[in-house]
Amino acid sequence: MKRRMVILVLAPLLAAGCTVGPNYQAPEVPVEGAYELGGAGSVAGVAADAAWWGMLKDRQLDGLIAGAVANNLDVQQAGARIREARAQRAVVAGAEGPQLNAAGGYQRTRFSQNADPYSAFQVPGFPWEFNTYQAGFDAGWEIDLFGGTRRALEAATDTVQAREEERHAALVSLQGEVARNYVELRGYQRQRALAQHNLDSQNQTLSLTRDRVKNGVGSDLDVSRAAALVAATAAEVPLYDRGEWQALHRLAVLTNQPLEKLMALREGGTIPEAPEAVMAGVPADLLRRRPDIRRAERELAAATARVGAAEAELYPKLSLTGFFNLQSASIEDLGAWRSRAFSIGPAISWPIFESGRLHAAVAVRNAQQQEALLAYEQAVQGAIAEVRDQMVAFATERRRQAALAEAVTADRDALDLAGKLYAQGLTDFLTVLDAQRQLDGAENAQARSAAQLDEALIGLYKALGGGWRNQEVMSDE
Repeated sequence: MKRRMVILVLAPLLAAGCTVGPNYQAPEVPVEGAYELGGAGSVAGVAADAAWWGMLKDRQLDGLIAGAVANNLDVQQAGARIREARAQRAVVAGAEGPQLNAAGGYQRTRFSQNADPYSAFQVPGFPWEFNTYQAGFDAGWEIDLFGGTRRALEAATDTVQAREEERHAALVSLQGEVARNYVELRGYQRQRALAQHNLDSQNQTLSLTRDRVKNGVGSDLDVSRAAALVAATAAEVPLYDRGEWQALHRLAVLTNQPLEKLMALREGGTIPEAPEAVMAGVPADLLRRRPDIRRAERELAAATARVGAAEAELYPKLSLTGFFNLQSASIEDLGAWRSRAFSIGPAISWPIFESGRLHAAVAVRNAQQQEALLAYEQAVQGAIAEVRDQMVAFATERRRQAALAEAVTADRDALDLAGKLYAQGLTDFLTVLDAQRQLDGAENAQARSAAQLDEALIGLYKALGGGWRNQEVMSDE
């Protein structure tokens, strides 16, 4: 009978239950239909693969990225944050259901015969000293009438998804950084090889000028100029050595491997050759491809749900509480039915005066939601700008590389012609040195351009959220 009465009391309240706060809808951010490059050129072409670095066709780079994904500490920290968020969600989810606790105990009690109220009278056979045995359960259940717990669980779920996108972003960044540092390493090695080759040629020229002076044909000025060029070129080699070592050190950190395991990279290699073009898609693709944008969208969803959780604190709370115990003065009678004691009933609480604290908490959550919305819009606009920049860098560097190839060819012809004219006495040695310097500079610029083209390609894939399909598969290891 009592159970029916409780149900009758609760039924209207449960029927009136609702979820307060705004229901989340993904914002519509206006984006342009296509990337405007301002006449910089097109990069449309081969479609981006999930493992985009495979387009560079370098096995050592493939191995470095695989090792970095498996061992990098930033990625491992991101994975730990996912596990933390999932555990926190489980904590919030646990508040939805009833709570049941078991308890038991024993107590020895004695009343004082000289203390009030017992000192005023004598009761024959009064149990001044006795035992109490107790075992039972107590339960409580706060019914989520206005959806505060549901909103908190919604926010916790969105936070888990945001942490997963955070790990995706860490992977995209890691893959790009490994590839960029590898290209830098190969670029420094190429520049050092060119400098060493030029140094050998310049030393030969210096020997020839000294021989000409001995034979009374040349001048000491020619020797000094040739020696100065040799010294200037020799001074460049340590810079390339330093750049190579620094790139190796960064790769060791990114892959979380001892430097000794990467020493094979010092044996040299070529700068990976970039493909002719990349298919960038349209700006709207970034909303589903860029993990940082998807993370910002999930954080906006979580902030929206927290508004509802804060608003639910303004409304009444309904709880069911009760206990069932077995109590007895002797352990033998503890299990007897007459030893039972219980209590059950609903309770309602409603904050009436909180000095504006709860309303201020709602205002805080509303401001955080607005902040998250602006952060999402900023992430979208920043991503589009980043893609534009990298597309322009790739297209213009491709054109620059073609021009540098023509310059190197022309400078080689000029140096060959200057050498022949100098041998015939038709020009001075300064012309030869100028032609040598021009060729050295053009070859060095060509090597830098090859590396910069790869770096622009890497930056473009990173800006496009390259490899995001791969990371979706890897998110639940």
